[in-house]
Amino acid sequence: MPFEKVQPEKLSTSVVRQIELLILRGILRPGERLPSERELSERLGVSRPSLRDAIADLQGKGLLSSKAGSGIYVADVLGSAFSPALTRLFATHDEAVFDYLSFRRDMEGLAAERAARLGSDSDLKVVQALFEKMETAHAKRNPEDEARLDAQFHTAIIEASHNVVMLHMMRSMFELLQEGVFYNRQVMFKQRTTREALLDQHRAINDALQARDPAAARAAVEAHLDYVGQALADQQRADRNEAIARKRLAHETES
Repeated sequence: MPFEKVQPEKLSTSVVRQIELLILRGILRPGERLPSERELSERLGVSRPSLRDAIADLQGKGLLSSKAGSGIYVADVLGSAFSPALTRLFATHDEAVFDYLSFRRDMEGLAAERAARLGSDSDLKVVQALFEKMETAHAKRNPEDEARLDAQFHTAIIEASHNVVMLHMMRSMFELLQEGVFYNRQVMFKQRTTREALLDQHRAINDALQARDPAAARAAVEAHLDYVGQALADQQRADRNEAIARKRLAHETES
């Protein structure tokens, strides 16, 4: 008969599995510091030796890292998504910007559709809370805060879609966006008309999600990213025109 005796599981193995799942599901994020050894052992209900065994195992797997005198952190598991050479290539070719937006349009449209269907009430409350923070930042006219909350809002939608592969893939994409590899989000939030349009678009996305309307949520995300793409194309065209106009002005001044 194909049966084997059930072996009792080591406590450290249970700890490893719990922390792995927290990282996989995006609850523990790259760079996040874990509680102290004492606090974590109490929360998990295990001895410190068992906890140390689990931490060592997770470090060996590359999921946790230690910083001398600082503690244990979730490793930068997103860092390997793109090689430095490919990242530099993205940053130096405009074509990558629009391919990036097209990719986001497809992926985030699907994520919004899934979030409207599969997201829990708590998921949607997170999205709602972030949108309300966006409204507050908009009133204060702080481009840096608006850009940061924009990324958090979109990430929350992806988290609400409950697809862990999509979650980690898109987080790595947002990391590149945050570093300004594709374009500077803050620039878009410095223009009054663009800021108003972006807030209205995020409101439409949030309204569709809260109404649990998958088709409307996907359409709102796609319309938003179409707008971002057009705004960037217009800005690039304006920058090129300004460069030409400056050459004309310099030539006329010298004549």
